[in-house]
Amino acid sequence: MRGIGLDALTAEIGAITPVRPVGRISAIGGGTVTATGLSNVAALGDLVELPGADGKVGRGEVLTLAHDCITILPDGDAGGLQIGSRVILSGQHGIAAHESWIGRVVDPFGKALDDGPILRGPVARPLRGTPINPTERRAMGQRLETGMTAFNTVLPIVRGQRIGLFAGSGVGKTTLLARLAMGLQADLVVIAMIGERGREVREFVERILGPAGMKRAVVVAATSDMSPMARRRCAWTAMAVAEHFRDLGRQVLFLADSVTRFADAHREVALASGEVGSLRGYPPSTTQLITSLCERAGPGFGTSGDITAVFSVLVAGSDMEEPIADILRGVLDGHVILDRKIAERGRFPAIDLLRSVSRSLPDAATEEENALIIAARHSLGIYDRSEMMIQAGLYPTGSDQGIDAAIVAFPKLDVFLTRYETDGVEASFERLAECLQDSRKPSPPTGMPAATQIG
Repeated sequence: MRGIGLDALTAEIGAITPVRPVGRISAIGGGTVTATGLSNVAALGDLVELPGADGKVGRGEVLTLAHDCITILPDGDAGGLQIGSRVILSGQHGIAAHESWIGRVVDPFGKALDDGPILRGPVARPLRGTPINPTERRAMGQRLETGMTAFNTVLPIVRGQRIGLFAGSGVGKTTLLARLAMGLQADLVVIAMIGERGREVREFVERILGPAGMKRAVVVAATSDMSPMARRRCAWTAMAVAEHFRDLGRQVLFLADSVTRFADAHREVALASGEVGSLRGYPPSTTQLITSLCERAGPGFGTSGDITAVFSVLVAGSDMEEPIADILRGVLDGHVILDRKIAERGRFPAIDLLRSVSRSLPDAATEEENALIIAARHSLGIYDRSEMMIQAGLYPTGSDQGIDAAIVAFPKLDVFLTRYETDGVEASFERLAECLQDSRKPSPPTGMPAATQIG
């Protein structure tokens, strides 16, 4: 076993509780369990042990408290539970991350999902930690190398920045997150895989990240078959792990895939506890749930490191006004939108640059670099507004210098946004300048349609 030390063994022994309160099940129904005998000792969010089928011990979470009973949400099927069965109170379970977790896949409760046992650290952190005092936080830091030209130039990511990745299903969101996990400059990567298919978890770990990527990664996974309690807890556990390493002075990259499934899990839990869905089916507490998670990431303070975060959002039908997308856009430091139409014509990553924003600009780039970024956006904007006319062959070359320049630049910029870089930020800007250089030359006068010239 890796990373065995006296502190880890002491923590394991200290976690043993010889005496625990016991209650009894008094009612079962509606997806919840009611128990008596624990009202004076239980707290909201406490975990309990429930008798499961075939003698297995199941978990549950305390949802509501009354003077004579508590309501519990089981972690899984309630089959096998009976009136009068014992309910053992486990209490609040924080996350005690350990150095040996690096390179491992763990569940939302800190148990290993891959081969071999896993140790707990000497100090347990609260699952729903408190964000850093905003008056003590550092400003966002330096621009980071990402390994991709798009993020090295027109959509820079700086240390401590929090961005959203908005995409529909099957548009390349998970692949882009993996590229960031492999290429973005950081000491450690913490990945929350919330509600993913079991097959995708293994594929992501073994094939996409691979041994090289896992050397600096901790993966916290809750698959789609797990209970809403476990899926919601997945995001909190991953953030607590990121905070642990941040406080040790590490520069941490936090990736969440996806916040939508985190919110969906919370909706199931909240509705079971009696909260009413009023925000397109989401309960009012969803806003605070998401914003409090996001605020835990960002720049650190004192001698601690920073948490640079990427939160992915599944947007059904590319609806950027749906509640989860709308909430995230308001609290993050930028958003990247992946467009299905771009993906369908074979360009990956399918970033819609005109709808994407990095709020680290203009400070993250020099004056010359900002000029290149503006020129690239301007050129793509002109082409986007004129695309239908150009593709239909209705635009005669020479009618408008701006459109002429955009026609020359567009295919080069389109390829530029797909490039994966290993030469650094400066080399990426040099390539961007090359894409724009020829577009600034005057086009030869001709009456031929521009679309014909490109083809």
